[in-house]
Amino acid sequence: MHSVSDINYIFEVRVLGMKHCVWFIFWGLTQDQDLQKACFGIFLVLCTAIVVGNLFIVATIKSSFRLTSPMYFFLSYLSFIDICYSSVTAPKLIVDFLAKKKSISFVGCITQLFFVHLLGGTEIFVLTAMAYDRYIAICKPLHYTTIMNKSMCSWMVASCWLGGFVHSIVQALLTVHLPFCGPNEIDHYFCDVHPLLKLACTDTDVVGLMVIANSGMISLTSFVVLTVSYISILVLLRKRSSEGRLSTCASHIIVVILYFGPCIFIYLRPSTTFSEDKTVALFYTIITPMLNPLIYTLRNEEVKNAMKKLWSHKISGIGK
Repeated sequence: MHSVSDINYIFEVRVLGMKHCVWFIFWGLTQDQDLQKACFGIFLVLCTAIVVGNLFIVATIKSSFRLTSPMYFFLSYLSFIDICYSSVTAPKLIVDFLAKKKSISFVGCITQLFFVHLLGGTEIFVLTAMAYDRYIAICKPLHYTTIMNKSMCSWMVASCWLGGFVHSIVQALLTVHLPFCGPNEIDHYFCDVHPLLKLACTDTDVVGLMVIANSGMISLTSFVVLTVSYISILVLLRKRSSEGRLSTCASHIIVVILYFGPCIFIYLRPSTTFSEDKTVALFYTIITPMLNPLIYTLRNEEVKNAMKKLWSHKISGIGK
């Protein structure tokens, strides 16, 4: 716990309707100095793995002539989003492990909140699009190429980005006009809606309900749709004894559980915060983006073979 003299509280002041700059102080994942130094090294490695692993998937799909199906088209976008998503929170988290004062400006905080929800919402919709693609491929194979053509895939990706933008702009607008009168300490490692609602010096019950209706219901509805879709697919695959496609769908299911479980836990509840929230948030901001490349490559022979070819070409090129 910081003392008043240590953090030098800076409050928002409203004079003649003008809004002055306010700074927030993150508590971070831990207050233990020794543990922070250890976490610096650990999370630096994790974030490097996120960037390298997902970049490798994007490069493999873009360079391979075999990985041209819509599934890999969506997978490349998922990897790109994972790189961007982790970059919104992870660099600040890593720097703050060695910083004496983990501060962020009001503008920086709202900007971070906007991009967290833009990329997080887009990832939810991309995962839903991937489930739809698998459903069509397995349940309607004769119509697959007709339904999932290039224009359809491009339209679906554009819709995912639009949905993420609408979701994030609503979250930002719900927060940006709130009055913050102090204290300015955020018990988290990045700016999110619930921690900011806790600091607002006004009644936030209505805003909290709107957050549930927005973030919570998007997460829950998408999770239910995905669950029903994959149950239908798995039932059909068991009847056909299709082990290859069953393995691919199992990869999708693992990603969905790792990503949606923490999101539902955090956003589908009243505007209250728990000390466990920041630990749970690690799953969808860092852990899942890091595991996605492993999950999709370890259970997909086509991707593994394409990666081996790409890697062998790189090594042979360096040797020459």
